[in-house]
Amino acid sequence: MATGQAPGNPIPAVRTYPPVEHPVVVIGPQYLAQYPVELAVSTKLWTLGENDFKVSDINGTLIFQVKSKLLTLHDRRFLKDAAGNTLVNLRQKIRTMHRRWEAFRGESKEEKDLLFTAKKSKLFQFKTELDVFLANNKGEVPDFKVKGGYGESSCSILLGDSNAMLAQMHRLHSLTTMILDTDSFGVTVYPNVDYAFIVALVVILDEINADRSGED
Repeated sequence: MATGQAPGNPIPAVRTYPPVEHPVVVIGPQYLAQYPVELAVSTKLWTLGENDFKVSDINGTLIFQVKSKLLTLHDRRFLKDAAGNTLVNLRQKIRTMHRRWEAFRGESKEEKDLLFTAKKSKLFQFKTELDVFLANNKGEVPDFKVKGGYGESSCSILLGDSNAMLAQMHRLHSLTTMILDTDSFGVTVYPNVDYAFIVALVVILDEINADRSGED
C-alpha cells in the first residue's frame, strides 16, 4: 500500500499564534509559556453551596482548581494551583451597576493586593462583554477586553481596545457533560500570556453569564 502525501494534494495549514509584543503578566511570570496553552475548564454546576472548577491540560493533568463559596454574604472564588495553594481570590462587589468583580493576590482582601477588576462593558447586553482594569489603571480605557459570542458559547480576550488576541474560549457540549451535569470550556491561551490570569477571567465570565437574577 502506498504511503505518504500524493503530489499536488494540499496539507492542512498550521495555525500560527504571533507572540504579543510584550509578555502579559498579571498573576505571575511562572504562568507564561512560549507556545499556545490548551486548557479544559470543567465545573460541577451545584454541590452544597460550592461551585468547583477543575482546569486541566490536554493530557488531563490538573493545572488549577477553583473553590467557591456561594452561600456567603460576598460571592468569592479561590483560584488554586494543583497543590491547593491559593493564587488569587475573586470577589463580587455587591450593589454595583455593572456586575464588578475584584481579584486579590492570595487570600487577601487588602487594597494593596488588588490585581485587577472586571466589569460588564454596558449595563444591558445581548452578549456579555467585560472591561478589565489592572489595579494601577485609574483611567477609562481598559487594559483588556473580553468579547463574548452569541449564545455565550465562545469568547475572545483582547489586549485593551486593540484586536490583539490573547486567548479564546469556547463551550464544550457532549453527552458526558449532560449526564454529569457539568459545564465545560476549551481555552486556548496564546504564547507569552499569563494563563492563570486567563482562567480567572473565564471563571468571572461564567459566573456573570450564570447570574440570571437581574441586570444590575
